[in-house]
Amino acid sequence: MKREDVRNVAIIAHVDHGKTTLVDELLKSSGVFRANQEVVERVMDSNDIERERGITILSKNTAVFYNDIRINIIDTPGHADFGGEVERVLKMVNGVILVVDAYEGPMPQTKFVLKKALELDLPAIVCINKIDRPEARPKEVIDEVLELFMDLDASDEQLDCPFVFASARAGFAKKNLEDPEGDMRPLFETIVDYIPAPEGDPKADAQILISTIDYNEYVGRIGIGKIDNGTVRVNQECVIVNHHDPDKLRKVKLGKLYQFDGLNRVEVAEATVGDIVAMSGITDLHIGDTICSPENPQSIPFQKISEPTIAMNFMVNDSPLAGQEGKFVTSRHIRERLFKELNTDVSLRVEETDSPDCFKVSGRGELHLSVLIENMRREGYEFAVSKAEVLYKYNERNQKQEPMELAYIDVPEEFTGNVIQKLTSRKGELQGMSPVSGGYTRLEFAIPSRGLIGYRGEFLTDTKGNGIMNTIFDGYAPYKGDLNYRKTGSLIAYESGETITYGLFNAQERGLLFVGPGEKVYGGMVIGQNPKAEDIEVNVCKTKKLTNTRSSSADEALKLVPKKEMSLEQCLEFIDTDELLEVTPKNLRIRKKILDPTLRKRASFKK
Repeated sequence: MKREDVRNVAIIAHVDHGKTTLVDELLKSSGVFRANQEVVERVMDSNDIERERGITILSKNTAVFYNDIRINIIDTPGHADFGGEVERVLKMVNGVILVVDAYEGPMPQTKFVLKKALELDLPAIVCINKIDRPEARPKEVIDEVLELFMDLDASDEQLDCPFVFASARAGFAKKNLEDPEGDMRPLFETIVDYIPAPEGDPKADAQILISTIDYNEYVGRIGIGKIDNGTVRVNQECVIVNHHDPDKLRKVKLGKLYQFDGLNRVEVAEATVGDIVAMSGITDLHIGDTICSPENPQSIPFQKISEPTIAMNFMVNDSPLAGQEGKFVTSRHIRERLFKELNTDVSLRVEETDSPDCFKVSGRGELHLSVLIENMRREGYEFAVSKAEVLYKYNERNQKQEPMELAYIDVPEEFTGNVIQKLTSRKGELQGMSPVSGGYTRLEFAIPSRGLIGYRGEFLTDTKGNGIMNTIFDGYAPYKGDLNYRKTGSLIAYESGETITYGLFNAQERGLLFVGPGEKVYGGMVIGQNPKAEDIEVNVCKTKKLTNTRSSSADEALKLVPKKEMSLEQCLEFIDTDELLEVTPKNLRIRKKILDPTLRKRASFKK
């Protein structure tokens, strides 16, 4: 049976091509909001960090009605670090809307998400967005998208996909570039005409594949998935099975059942084939589990989530200033919070280490882990993290393999030499170089993941903020040799105390300072950057000795150079392998792992 009154579609695209804004417009034009209702931009990005950074981190479900047809829409992340979110939500839908920027054209992540959709044999609607940009070039972008489809071995049916031209910000879509600007109706019509209706047997035994997990303090875990077969009701007896875990068979009872309506979850008594539902009341529910009838427990195949490529140690903060600013500081608190994150983040791994105070956390990239650190910090946690290190693999011949990335870099022509030199020194290989519009050049590099650790900040400085860098995971390759991460050294505080202007004035001649006057420091804390490749100890708590003679120039005001304010990402990029980042709700402090200078010297000699 086909459910002609339902369509399930995911919106996929490269980061910043306008997915979330497009969902906003679809919600507005379908009448979800009242005419006089004030609506924030990017209403689907509900998390604070998503709103601040303008990126989507978690996939979100919503539903709109068009001519009595319920269209379930899933907004997915565009960042490579959150690719695990995209891979699994595609199992819930019958087609995708591929959003492509009318100026930038297909980008690395466009290729990644489209490849996943084509592998699952999903039909795609191509939406060329931002056609009202002054430099838009929609006709060339159409050819580039079709070339991408051919590169990915799309079938003839997939190649014959409809194109829609839109400006999500201005709130219109059209089927031909010459059509007058109106509203979003042409996109709705294309979804209804082109995306297949879900099929299944409502009288068969129930089968629901859980593709997303949400978490709520009041009801616990909430599983979200599409009903492939059968009908489910509140309080129904079911069993949980899993395709990758054949021994799993657990009896459960469905608690509450919800469907999506606009931005809300609405409780329903029952749902049937093709509906995307959320269900609560089942403890220990995991992504990839199939909920089915006890009479016929058949699991639905589910692709394994991509493995993490990068790891960091999260540990209890043991600095002299520990426990003064955080609410949750013990290893038990940190352990509970990290394992709670596993409830909703499938791409994350948390392992216990030999030390009860240290946990190894692995993720898909620096951004993935920095978002977790920022979330914990805002919740009142205090802890320390080590430098991110890549996860190596060994092949059958016991050769070391490391994760590789493809980096696509758009830079003004005058900066290309500098970027090529820096990335080559980080074991990158230039694979292509082509001019793009606006005086920019596009460079394509194959580079080890560790070669990009700590490079983004340097890249922005080298290109004066004009460069655009996009990276995507490109499998494992043989180890490329040792890398020197940092060409500069650290300025280290000599003693504990409060910084004094006089001490800072003398220290600033040695390099760039990260602290200002009146800040708490301790021996072994990194308080600045030395332009030379060696660490220097400086005394920033030093006061001026009073004497009984005074010269006319003795009390002239000391001029301090403004300190460098470091963001979380910059700190994570800056720290070296023998350093830690102390994270508290109020401060970020870089420190040496070994605070005592004598022990530190001994350790470096042993190396």
